[in-house]
Amino acid sequence: MRRVEQVMGFPVSLRVDDEGVPEEAGDAVFGWLRQVDARFSPFRPDSEVSRHGRGESARHELSEELAEVLDLCEHYRIATGGAFDVRLPGRGLDPCAVVKGWSVQRAAELLRSAGARSFVINAGGDVVASGGPWRVGVRHPEHADRLCTVLELTDGAVATSARYERGDHILDARTGRPATGLLSMTVLAPTLTEADSVATAAYAMGVEGIGWAASLAGCEVFAVDGDGQVLRTEGFPVVRESPSAA
Repeated sequence: MRRVEQVMGFPVSLRVDDEGVPEEAGDAVFGWLRQVDARFSPFRPDSEVSRHGRGESARHELSEELAEVLDLCEHYRIATGGAFDVRLPGRGLDPCAVVKGWSVQRAAELLRSAGARSFVINAGGDVVASGGPWRVGVRHPEHADRLCTVLELTDGAVATSARYERGDHILDARTGRPATGLLSMTVLAPTLTEADSVATAAYAMGVEGIGWAASLAGCEVFAVDGDGQVLRTEGFPVVRESPSAA
């Protein structure tokens, strides 16, 4: 099975190598992601997130899914000493940094429940995979036509936070200003929920986020600092990398 669709503002590609997995499994994946976009987008005034952000619903009135996402957001706010926060003055409630990885991980679980064992979902460059080995390239933070590393992924997920796609969209909530100190932060973790959230939270922390992310159980890190130097944990499964990202 091979499918690519535009969902939540970015391309999502699905590849399933198992035989006998019904096409309906792919329908379920993209149907779920479209549902998430409708319910969790802060850019849709009628979404559950927007209504809650405006104070139109109390915490006990939220769906189980949104309550789970907000609990994750609060966990990372506390863990980063406030550097990561989905409630910023002038921006309102925006849990996208957690919703993306969380929703795509749920999509992967839908595939597994349909019998898929060898598959990969690539959601705008963030990847969850099963039954590898799969090779995943990480884009160079300053040169769109280059990779700064290629890693091998068997079962797990990898996510990268950087400014090259959306500019200075990640803020250090402690200062209210764009995060500085890193050009990119890539995190390998057992789930995309964790990989994506940790990558964004660590990027918001700046250079100190490298050590924080590396200290988390199950996480491996590949970071490019502001000078273009690569810092990575020993267990990051590099197949190929440049000596620096400069």
